[in-house]
Amino acid sequence: MANFVVVTGGVLSGLGKGVVTSSISLLLKSQGYKVSPVKIDPYINVDAGTMRPTEHGEVWVTCDGGETDQDFGNYERFIDEDIPRLNSITTGQVYLSLIKKERNLEFDGKCVEVIPHIPMEVISRLDKIAEEQKSDFVVIEVGGTVGDYQSVVFLEAMRRMQMEGRSIAFVHVVYLPLPTNIGEMKTKPAQHSVRDLNAAGIKPDFIVARANMHIDDVRREKLSVFSGLKEESIISAPDLDFVYEQPLILEKQNFPKKLLARFGLQYRDSGLMRTWREYTKKAKSAKKKVKIGIIGKYLDIGDFSLEDSYISVVQAVKHACWQNNAKPQIVWIDSKQLEQDKENVKQLDYLDGIIIPGGFGNSGVEGKIKAISYARKNNIPFLGLCYGFQLALVEFARNACGLRNANSTEIDPDTPYPVIDILPEQKEKLKKKDYGGTMRLGNHEALLKKGTLVHSLYGKVKVTERHRHRYEANPEYIRLLEEKGLIFSGKSPSGRLMEFLELPGHRFFCATQAHPEFTSRPLRPTPMFAGFTDACLKRTSG
Repeated sequence: MANFVVVTGGVLSGLGKGVVTSSISLLLKSQGYKVSPVKIDPYINVDAGTMRPTEHGEVWVTCDGGETDQDFGNYERFIDEDIPRLNSITTGQVYLSLIKKERNLEFDGKCVEVIPHIPMEVISRLDKIAEEQKSDFVVIEVGGTVGDYQSVVFLEAMRRMQMEGRSIAFVHVVYLPLPTNIGEMKTKPAQHSVRDLNAAGIKPDFIVARANMHIDDVRREKLSVFSGLKEESIISAPDLDFVYEQPLILEKQNFPKKLLARFGLQYRDSGLMRTWREYTKKAKSAKKKVKIGIIGKYLDIGDFSLEDSYISVVQAVKHACWQNNAKPQIVWIDSKQLEQDKENVKQLDYLDGIIIPGGFGNSGVEGKIKAISYARKNNIPFLGLCYGFQLALVEFARNACGLRNANSTEIDPDTPYPVIDILPEQKEKLKKKDYGGTMRLGNHEALLKKGTLVHSLYGKVKVTERHRHRYEANPEYIRLLEEKGLIFSGKSPSGRLMEFLELPGHRFFCATQAHPEFTSRPLRPTPMFAGFTDACLKRTSG
């Protein structure tokens, strides 16, 4: 039977429960256990695919085509394993499943109610994950904040599992603010959060105290008194500039040993954590600086910016830089600003390279195209991802092939030169308004052309990367683009779809229809980002 670790959060959202969940998963894996991280999200959406990035952060794509919360990116990066879509549970999924069962008379005429049927559905999904993945531990992150009405049914499911005698432990993540006008770290919000959890019938086994610094003995004692836990069960988790240090912070406080003891299991030393420790030391000591611009369109939300829209791109840049003992400096450029003044594009001269990440719609598109054109003409390393691939084709068609007003039909349905167009099968789906989960999603193979830069980066002919898009390079224009010097260095096995492009003679001008950022890992940077950062480092040094 699997063991269950439930991670809940209190006081406020955005505490870093995902990093805590990822860290626990890594620490348990380092002990030789099969670990399955799970995210429960309380939103009604069936998955994260229909939400704006500025609304909920990046949409993560699983290997089997699931569109999930960005926390899945942390899970995969920490434990270096592909996690299936089954491990993402939402309110929308649970209710949809129950309604379908009710319509199929699977409840034999019984009255279907929120309690107990919703919690039972959640438990059955968790059991399915444990069984199919042969899990020793299922580590469950319960989204939202304890006290929110949306999370009540999920907490009830966790309480019910404990009542059934399951092997289960609860880790409650709280926040301790330090108001500047007071000058003292406060535990009161955390105390109330623990009481809210108690009111749901759950007593935490551990409290992870998030704050801008390590908590002191006074705060630890106060949390112990008001939660009823021993002081040794209060774990400090300070803000970190280097997120991959979190498992080591927990390990230093003997948290994995204490957690295993809660399950009656022995702790043993691990080679994996020694490797992780060496990696973090190397990354933190990087000296060389490389300045990389990310030109996005999902940066502004009200008076604030939301860099989480591109979190996997940022992490992939960091992985590749750290491998080269380099320290990345990310420069955020709103593509809409490049449209306002043609002189704004000259700021790219001060960068060592630029990335055009994925996106949808026509907002900020012309700014991105200007940036691509400037990078191409001025030999600035360029990496295009998904939408960046498509816009690189648009730019080249306009400025190198003489196809004035060339565009994607997503942006301009009436363009005279639709170099990017939607597949016929996707057109049928859009006619039916079948939007959710219907894009080209998940792992897809590509065959690389020998002798190209992309082939040299991967070192093999057949590669697999994750996708999330509806539009593709229009086959009618491939020949013209190639005649003008563009190389399609990777295609789908059928040869129908263009997957990679590059421009010979350029320092680094490559793009892919895929999202290689989703397969980048701290100890194993993805080839496209490794090649790009190598080119950036050569530009900054030479």
